[in-house]
Amino acid sequence: MFTGIVEAIGTVESITPTLDEGTVLVIHTPPPILTDVHLGDSISINGACLTVTAFDSKNFTVGLAPETLRRTNLGLLITGSPVNLERAVGGGVRFGGHYVQGHVDCVAEVVMAEMDGESRRMRFAPKGVGNEGIMKYIVEKGFGWFEVMLVAYTQDKIVTARKGVGETVNVEVDLMGKLVEKQITAHLEGGAVNKAIEAIVERVVERKLKEAGVLK
Repeated sequence: MFTGIVEAIGTVESITPTLDEGTVLVIHTPPPILTDVHLGDSISINGACLTVTAFDSKNFTVGLAPETLRRTNLGLLITGSPVNLERAVGGGVRFGGHYVQGHVDCVAEVVMAEMDGESRRMRFAPKGVGNEGIMKYIVEKGFGWFEVMLVAYTQDKIVTARKGVGETVNVEVDLMGKLVEKQITAHLEGGAVNKAIEAIVERVVERKLKEAGVLK
């Protein structure tokens, strides 16, 4: 689990394709990412949760499975690319962000990026067939795109602010929204909600008939 608040910006040190069509990334990182790292730890790279398979005092290694490459924009990284980094949440940490799993839902394209005073306004549109449905989880609006405003402090701390029109970002929507949707859908498909509505309608009709003197 992550907060979505970037701790540091690292740099891709090397990229090595694997025989199973995956990729091995070596990431050079500043403190504090490696201060308490262990093999098997989870580190978010550009919003994607990845497992540490090796590390030293300055670098750590992760593997990208084919599914990860299909689901995210990590396959577009090149040697020298900057990346957002965040360690998994530890006990006693102030939870100043959001509940984020690091399970990317889709890739979105930057379709507008402009300064608004000291802030940077960026507009994103989901890419790929079927990913338009991601907009139902965007609470403010749902016009096929969504905007964020990056304050001056944030612009210095994350890679996203450096992106221009045509580049991409990884998107993960709210976990609670997906869980609520799944539960409601299950109830609707199971007929539980329809039965509850029928019972309410029956009681209303019965009351009205009694008021009209039709029923005793």
